[in-house]
Amino acid sequence: MLNIVLFGPPGAGKGTQSEKLIEKYNLTHISTGDLFRKNIGEGTELGKTAQKYMDDGNLVPDEIVIGMVEDKILNTHGTEGFIFDGFPRTIAQAQALDALMEKNGSQIDTMLALDVPEEELIKRLLNRGITSGRTDDQNEAKIRNRLDVYKNETTPVANYYNKQGKLNLIHGVGSINAIFNSLSDVIDEHI
Repeated sequence: MLNIVLFGPPGAGKGTQSEKLIEKYNLTHISTGDLFRKNIGEGTELGKTAQKYMDDGNLVPDEIVIGMVEDKILNTHGTEGFIFDGFPRTIAQAQALDALMEKNGSQIDTMLALDVPEEELIKRLLNRGITSGRTDDQNEAKIRNRLDVYKNETTPVANYYNKQGKLNLIHGVGSINAIFNSLSDVIDEHI
């Protein structure tokens, strides 16, 4: 089983690349945003608990997030592995994910981190704001703030996986296919 953490700041191309990786390697995509929407929409106990925290303006605690991730893993069959997108965001989540994977006889094999210069990210996000209509991608000051939050809150997670020898930086500028080939080369070393 192949388990990948796909990492990178907003605008790095995670969504585009994860679709291609899922197709090539028969992986199951795990996005905490998707899991929140699914559990809340279906009215599961985890969803109701998460909704309560969100309604109060609080972050959903790690144990709720991990519970949703575990439920997804245990109820997914016929996959060659998982690609974690947007998760883990903190060292505590990374440690909990490692424990969850070990409990289920598996592990995170690699973290693929898309490395893109900040000015390129801003250009991409502003363009996405025009083409998608996403309001959060139409204001450069808000974009810069999101990138600062990303750097401050999630960079320690990259360091966590680097200490395990699992961090692989991938140059995230170039054609979609060239970046995909670089990602695939790293993955092929792990399978």
